Amino acid sequence: MPATLSQINAGLKTALSTISGLRVFDYQPDNVMPPVAYTEIVGINYHNAMSTAYDVDAGVIVIVGSVSDRTGQDLLDGYASHSGATSIRAALESNKTLGGIVDTLVVKNGLSISQMKMGDVRYYTVECKLTIYGT
Repeated sequence: MPATLSQINAGLKTALSTISGLRVFDYQPDNVMPPVAYTEIVGINYHNAMSTAYDVDAGVIVIVGSVSDRTGQDLLDGYASHSGATSIRAALESNKTLGGIVDTLVVKNGLSISQMKMGDVRYYTVECKLTIYGT
């Protein structure tokens, strides 16, 4: 039976929770205390290549310190890195089946560094995009 979107979000949250010091949500929180990450489902293709397989496009948004904080940019560098203790890619691809609920996942990119405003504060953000495959 295919994994539900809630199960996929929970699996992503579990994988990201291995990054020390990062608060992780499987939904977009109303308020943040950086550094924080949340997962989002961007789209689902129910019939992949005319088979019974499906794929899910997902994202992980990471929010760090305010734009006036130099350490925010340094933190983003670690989260967007290919590998390392704070790498989003490394954390997600260390358990590509999300505990056995999907067939595999691929982190496609980890760029799109930008700013986000919440209240009167601007934060640095980075988005990692991934595709999750299942049957």
